Amino acid sequence: MIPLATTFLPAAFYGCAAVARQEWRHYIGRFWQPLLPVAALPLAGAQAIELAGRSLLITQATGQGVQVFVNRCPHRGVAFLPEKAGARPCRKLICPYHGWTYGLDGRLLAAAREADYGDGFDRRAWDLEPVPCQVVAGMIWIALGREPLPLEQQLDLVLEEAQPLLEQPRVVLGRHRQTLACNWKIAHDNTLDDYHVAIAHPATLHREQGPVRLYRHRLGGYANLLATPWPSSASGTAEFLTFGLPPWNHLLLWPDGRLAVISFVPQSLTSCQLELWLLGEACWLPQADRLLQELRSFLAEDQALVESAQQGYATLDASGDASFRPGPPHRLEQRILHHQGLYTSLMPH
Repeated sequence: MIPLATTFLPAAFYGCAAVARQEWRHYIGRFWQPLLPVAALPLAGAQAIELAGRSLLITQATGQGVQVFVNRCPHRGVAFLPEKAGARPCRKLICPYHGWTYGLDGRLLAAAREADYGDGFDRRAWDLEPVPCQVVAGMIWIALGREPLPLEQQLDLVLEEAQPLLEQPRVVLGRHRQTLACNWKIAHDNTLDDYHVAIAHPATLHREQGPVRLYRHRLGGYANLLATPWPSSASGTAEFLTFGLPPWNHLLLWPDGRLAVISFVPQSLTSCQLELWLLGEACWLPQADRLLQELRSFLAEDQALVESAQQGYATLDASGDASFRPGPPHRLEQRILHHQGLYTSLMPH
């Protein structure tokens, strides 16, 4: 078990370029990232997605399942699809630059005017570069580094607490993306912060999670959990589950089958991209807009808070050092301390 941090990370960790470089090498690269719901892909087709400056190509084909590749042609590095193209039904991938043609399994099928390369041309030497991927809870997860820990370890607490919910079939109910003017750690800390919910979200998230006295917490090896009684449950025993996952992810699971995935992907030292996917059973489609708006409402409340916190953390003293010193942790901030204990255990000292 990773020991809890006893104090919050110093403010300097949130604005230091050297720390950010170390994060990718020692922390972020150890974990898997939810990329896209399988339900968002055509049964035979592809979609391009950018993640933290990496252009990725997700494909799905009958009998081959889902695969992820680096979105660049091995010939001259041009992308097969732009992200703005969205999910595209297709059976082949054709480079728009020189017409090299690939199957959805990433194998080179033909190069334009291939005979002119001579007898030494080997198609197998020019297959697409694969990215490790797995499908869990209807989401496609990719490994961000070369030696990630097993995904089941990263999801340890999720698999213990919510395995039946993870296996339910779901469709995409909605997606929301926006840039937040704050370091990713501030946004991630905030979403792990159970101390602020009743105060900052009295008419939104607090109504979902209910009285603070009924909060149930669990801390796993990598994931952590806030569980609260589900008010719509006839038996009174069902719970609304909010999991925090490294490196910057959150899974929200409702007993009625809805699942939300929230990520805060770094863009710079002072900005990150909020990515929200909402999934659920097909019966929720008529209410999809309302359900997505409910989530966007509390996320808008959080945006004002995290962008204000960014300003506070970034304040410098006369010598150019961070002048802010975070206060003492509250009992309801233990999920932040759990995450920060994991973070500091993986970062170089």
